[in-house]
Amino acid sequence: MANGQWYPAEWPDRIRALTAGTLTPVTPKRAATVMLLKDTDSGPAVHMLRRRASMAFAGGAYAYPGGGVDPRDDDHQVRWAGPTRAWWARRLGVGEAEAQAIVCAAVRETYEEAGVLLAGPAPDSVVGDTTGADWEADRAALVARELSFAEFLDRRGLVLRSDLLGAWTRWITPEFESRRYDTWFFVAALPEGQRTRNASTEADRTVWIAPSDAAARYDEGELLMMPPTIATLRQLTAYGTAAEALAAAPERDLTPVLATARLVDGEIVLSWPGHDEFTKHVPTSPTGGASA
Repeated sequence: MANGQWYPAEWPDRIRALTAGTLTPVTPKRAATVMLLKDTDSGPAVHMLRRRASMAFAGGAYAYPGGGVDPRDDDHQVRWAGPTRAWWARRLGVGEAEAQAIVCAAVRETYEEAGVLLAGPAPDSVVGDTTGADWEADRAALVARELSFAEFLDRRGLVLRSDLLGAWTRWITPEFESRRYDTWFFVAALPEGQRTRNASTEADRTVWIAPSDAAARYDEGELLMMPPTIATLRQLTAYGTAAEALAAAPERDLTPVLATARLVDGEIVLSWPGHDEFTKHVPTSPTGGASA
């Protein structure tokens, strides 16, 4: 293939069904993902994981730590540092309880999948090493949903550091997908003293890689990625340090990016507003496949 675009084989049939009015879109679930950055001598690197080939959604694709929102974090006021919940609600375009849950999801998923925790015992501190047996027990309980993130923070007397996150972009899975997510992408810097590890059962590999290198390997067809991943990687190449990317986050447009499918001259044109490189042309014949 010409690049590393990941598209499910069933998309053409589902797109045809959607345009014909025989497919009812699934309601997207709220989710959050974090582009974790660290500075190197040659510029910032981003932490990425490769989803196991056996995964039903985006198997084999490279992505960032992330996952769905836990509804239990909507109604429990966690200890909080940084911009207020009201500020985050305005920034994310949701209610205050929803904003807390989305930010909690970003921090929790980074801890669950990368072992990095954006929280500390005080509003101006961050925990250090989180690799001990007691930490691992709590992380496993979070993954199993035996422990909510709010309960985890309370148990350990920790303050969530929302000021260490920057909201970057928002993508909604296309209406014709069987698994849909309304995902907020965040950027964050690796806290001093912490290190990443492959803690996810959904990933078989993790890497620190320069955004420009990852984008080049995608273009060569070496790394498989979904449109939001490669789009955000290309955006990150403009920044020389993690701090520069974080400083740019507050001005980023969070208008949701949602793919559209329309019938043009006998074929379905699949496009993402503002991202022409992902445009696909799908034959209307049931026996045809998606073409580049």
